[in-house]
Amino acid sequence: MKSVGALYLELIRWDRPAGWLLLLWPTLSALWVASHGFPGWHLIVVFTLGTVLMRSAGCCLNDVADRDFDRHVKRTAQRPVTRGAVSVRQALVLGAVLALLAFGLVLTTNTATIAWSFAALAVAVVYPYAKRFVSMPQAVLGVAFSFGIPMAFAAVQSRVPPLAWLLLLGNLFWVIAYDTEYAMVDRDDDLKIGMKTSAITLGCFDVAGVMVSYLLYLSIWALALMDIAQPAIYLIAIGVALAQALWHGWLIRKRERDACFQAFRLNHWLGFTVFSGIALSYLLVGF
Repeated sequence: MKSVGALYLELIRWDRPAGWLLLLWPTLSALWVASHGFPGWHLIVVFTLGTVLMRSAGCCLNDVADRDFDRHVKRTAQRPVTRGAVSVRQALVLGAVLALLAFGLVLTTNTATIAWSFAALAVAVVYPYAKRFVSMPQAVLGVAFSFGIPMAFAAVQSRVPPLAWLLLLGNLFWVIAYDTEYAMVDRDDDLKIGMKTSAITLGCFDVAGVMVSYLLYLSIWALALMDIAQPAIYLIAIGVALAQALWHGWLIRKRERDACFQAFRLNHWLGFTVFSGIALSYLLVGF
């Protein structure tokens, strides 16, 4: 029998860092852009730890909200809350503690960031229930997973300029792309239980939808940041990210469960590539 600590680590998906990395790379990218280079260790620590904590809190809430559905899905049937190893109360208390720790980090920034953190929390709370009513819940997730971008600008500039919202829009399409791949893994089970996902809504256009979403994401970010310090370096990174997106398209072309899950898990490398292009662009400006 697992200890309580081990069950809690399983609940927050501690062994699956890809989840919080998908949130981290666009957030760090926004920090670098807002700061026109290295943003300082304080903000890096705040946003990195905050990302891990909020993703973990989100896992707690999501598993509580979906516990009656998850038992009918092969991939999620053995999650701690679903199988009864962790109670609903325990999961909610853990999620609340993690969210409060993240808020404690936000309190070390500024008033603008604190204010936007409430909006971010509201979207994060809404998402688990959007899957019951919205035909493209991945779009709601896209907003939730992209909110680190305006918060990063707020932390650096004490405001959220139009550029931040444009980057959020682009990142939303990336979330739709990779979470549709994720939804393709569970499509058969989701159809049986009546869950709404983009994979089901798009139907036979699911692969095309994923690829169009990748293209929109990379195009918006490329155009939005054309005036970055070293645009050639950044555009090379965008090209490498596009090659990765094409590889993901090849993986999911037959809609096989394992291949779709592999494509989803590889997405954090795509985000890392875009972030690396931004960071290197500013780092090499003086050379």
